[in-house]
Amino acid sequence: MRYTKLQPVAALAAGTLFGLGLALSGMLDPVRVQGFLDVFGAWDPSLAFVLGGAVAVAMGGMAWLRRMSRPLLADRFHLPMKSRIDARLIVGSAIFGLGWGLGGFCPGPALASLSLGLMPTLVFVAFMLAGMVAHDRFFVGRPS
Repeated sequence: MRYTKLQPVAALAAGTLFGLGLALSGMLDPVRVQGFLDVFGAWDPSLAFVLGGAVAVAMGGMAWLRRMSRPLLADRFHLPMKSRIDARLIVGSAIFGLGWGLGGFCPGPALASLSLGLMPTLVFVAFMLAGMVAHDRFFVGRPS
């Protein structure tokens, strides 16, 4: 692979842009996310606009990707190969959704929110990392 020096720079730039977008949109505030999920209370629709913008950008990116013969900074594309919905996917999605709803974070915003230095964010990220380690320890390498 001939682009090994540019890959970390591109990843840092993409991560920085993502974090900046989260900060500017207010998505580093878990109360705002929980307000979006509170459809029968004080509903905050701002997350819907952020998600809509993200979907529009992703659609443009996927359209561009489909026209490319190979990625800019790799020898081949690394796209998901599995398309089957199984019990592990459903349980994992439910756990993700519960954590998102209760904590008000998904992994990206949680990591970006570490820059704020707030204790609830630190606790959330610690438990998120513990869940990742537990998953790797008990489930990776086992047949699904």
